[in-house]
Amino acid sequence: MNHVTTAPPPRRLRADAARNQQRIIAAARELFADRGLEVTLDDVAERAGVGVGTVYRRFANKQELISEVFDQMVTELAGAVDVALHHPDPWEGLVDLFEYSCRHVAVNRGFGEVILELHDSMDRFCAMKDHIRPGMQAVIQRARDAGALQPDIEAGDFFAMVNMVDGIAGFARPVNPQVWERYMALILNGVRGDGVPRLPLAQPPLTEDEVERAKAAAYTPRKR
Repeated sequence: MNHVTTAPPPRRLRADAARNQQRIIAAARELFADRGLEVTLDDVAERAGVGVGTVYRRFANKQELISEVFDQMVTELAGAVDVALHHPDPWEGLVDLFEYSCRHVAVNRGFGEVILELHDSMDRFCAMKDHIRPGMQAVIQRARDAGALQPDIEAGDFFAMVNMVDGIAGFARPVNPQVWERYMALILNGVRGDGVPRLPLAQPPLTEDEVERAKAAAYTPRKR
């Protein structure tokens, strides 16, 4: 009796599939961040440079893709927290984590509305907080213990500080998408310990013209 043996898929095909997967997720992150809920799987395929069928074979619908993007972002944030916690300089570890958080909030302003599409969004957010909070608290405590952070600063302040930077990032984004870095440094300089050198203000402030143009953009509904 002859036995037919099916060979495993070539390694090249598996590697191509993995690359396509990452391209799809990266494209989805960009589009969700910029355009929010209007994004379709066809849009994602076009941005990723893959066939529409490739996207639909991996993700049956947009919700599955949103879940994948969310999980990847949480994994990356957890990694950033762990790196900060093991940084040899407690203050520099805190600064790096704060910059990471501000940068990813600043470039993902549309993702908040997208994540609400998840049926289990509250459960996911709670799970994320439970996963991230202990490490975040440890980064704050480590900087406090080293005298690098004012003793009355708590982990809850970190969330508020990130959202302060996000506020100016959202306002200035149409005219100056990098100016948030200036205000990130201002906020960190305000909470640092007395013996820690001030961070340089690498970005200049908004010009009067930029302020006026940003105000005008703020009152213009976002195009869908």
